[in-house]
Amino acid sequence: MTEAAIGPLDIRRVMAALPHRYPMLLVDRVEEIIPHKSIRAIKAVSMNEEFFQGHFPGRPIMPGVLIVEALAQAAGVLAVESLGLAGSGKLVYFMAIEGAKFRAPVEPGVLLTLAVEVTQMRGKICKFAGKALLGDKLAAEAEFTAMIADAPSD
Repeated sequence: MTEAAIGPLDIRRVMAALPHRYPMLLVDRVEEIIPHKSIRAIKAVSMNEEFFQGHFPGRPIMPGVLIVEALAQAAGVLAVESLGLAGSGKLVYFMAIEGAKFRAPVEPGVLLTLAVEVTQMRGKICKFAGKALLGDKLAAEAEFTAMIADAPSD
């Protein structure tokens, strides 16, 4: 049984699903979610991003670790939306990153498509495969594992 697709989701809905805020919020819009299966989200890469000041002067390139983080944030939206946890205060924590590969530089002025699929969902542990795309061109890919947990108490 396939659940109906959800989307698009604007930035307010993304912010309800994720605790991240500027400058660490790396998902600007969700085009489509197929619950328990996949998400297609967008990161609008702007020259105004703080990391471009030092990475690299004269040749701005989005750091690979932030591309993987953007994929993980998209996966976080997928997980909390699939499980009906948006706005619940639950957090999605990275547990592992495997097979990260970087194929093309991500420069200012592009729309980076974040395509993530669930490869396994068991209780609070989820495994994902993600691809960051520049149009049809693969910029980066990785597999990663995350855990859904309560936020730490103060």
